[in-house]
Amino acid sequence: MPIQNPSRRGKKEPPLGETGQESLYLRFLSEKQVRVTVKLRDGESVSGWIEYFDETMIRLTREGRPNLFIYKQQIRTISERGRREAGRARTAGGNERSAG
Repeated sequence: MPIQNPSRRGKKEPPLGETGQESLYLRFLSEKQVRVTVKLRDGESVSGWIEYFDETMIRLTREGRPNLFIYKQQIRTISERGRREAGRARTAGGNERSAG
């Protein structure tokens, strides 16, 4: 009869797909028109606010520059810059979140 080692546990499985937190966070950023800096996987950074998102991409709206549609797979991080007020942005501390 083999002796079982109670301290050995099975391998932990990674979390299952979507937790819903990404959508909640993007919805918050969109509804409050929080200015963000999106750092892309190639090192480039772009700023604006998220006007629209779905499961594969975000639409980044920028003042005085063309709007961008960015695939989520190309995003490294999204950092908050502040809330948009009367067409002007105020700067705030950057909370950084990773995107999926």
